[in-house]
Amino acid sequence: MLPPPTAPGSAARPQHPPYRCPPLDPQTQARLRQRVQPCHLSRRLGIEQDCEARVFGQGRTWFHIENWYSAHGLMRHALRLLGLHRRGRANARRIAVRHNDFHLSRLPQAFEGYTLLHISDPHLDLRGDFPDALIDALGRAGRYDLCVLTGDYRARTFGPYQGALAAMARVVPHIHSPIYGILGNHDTIRMVPGLEDLGIHMLLNEAVAVRRDGAAIYLAGIDDPHYYRADNLEKAVEGIPEDAVSILLSHSPEMYRHAAYAGCDAMLSGHTHGGQICLPGGIALLLNANAPRRFCQGPWRYRDLRGYTSAGSGASIVDVRLNCPPEITLHRLRRA
Repeated sequence: MLPPPTAPGSAARPQHPPYRCPPLDPQTQARLRQRVQPCHLSRRLGIEQDCEARVFGQGRTWFHIENWYSAHGLMRHALRLLGLHRRGRANARRIAVRHNDFHLSRLPQAFEGYTLLHISDPHLDLRGDFPDALIDALGRAGRYDLCVLTGDYRARTFGPYQGALAAMARVVPHIHSPIYGILGNHDTIRMVPGLEDLGIHMLLNEAVAVRRDGAAIYLAGIDDPHYYRADNLEKAVEGIPEDAVSILLSHSPEMYRHAAYAGCDAMLSGHTHGGQICLPGGIALLLNANAPRRFCQGPWRYRDLRGYTSAGSGASIVDVRLNCPPEITLHRLRRA
């Protein structure tokens, strides 16, 4: 069937608006069906379609400043007027390598000193030089045993994602394997096959055993709990033995209470960017997480759960950071 005629003098309207994700091709759909339950896949895709480019929502995610593109230009203009734009852009490309120790009472002796490299919120397609900045930081990271990625590979919350995958393809060769990852609120589930083709084992409400010298700890990962609310913690931890050490990957720290009562020993998160643009002293103006501020940057503890919320290696909305350096983090496991 031929397409309807176009009115004289008007351009043909594209079938898919530019903010839409590309349609799900049969091969990607088949691969995703092998990875997640049909209900999870349908729900995630449906919410993505309903909420693409939405500025106002409901509940705790009622306002999405990252989708309000007029605000992006206003922020850049304001920073230029204040004389902070150039310095903020330079700050965003100086990624610090931070160190944190987790003291876990149940840690097997074989995992004493085991080190996890934690990368969060790279937003690699925001600017063309973001991958270079992350590669530079990786070159300064030193030795580690395993890498975890806690989501937000894409800059936008909607639309094409191939740029983010291409940027990840530049970075991954500089990361020592094994690599495990989860999705964030900027990521479409359509990205999962592409990320796994790069050698990243995505954890979609599931867990994996990490073995060393006859002992094991468990790494669990949940889908985004902040915007898509596609997390299923019960499913993620159901196969973990009660006496085993478990480390949960959750894009947002707002799962801290659930993780503590589910028996997790540690939790790694991101999402907040530490505020990204902060007052002197690192006082965040906005953290965008349904959690107390003490859970939204750096190390924290809730009951028996140890946690760490990364300030992220990238930037969102504008490629600027003030009083809040970007980071990658080396977490060393210690017996308490």
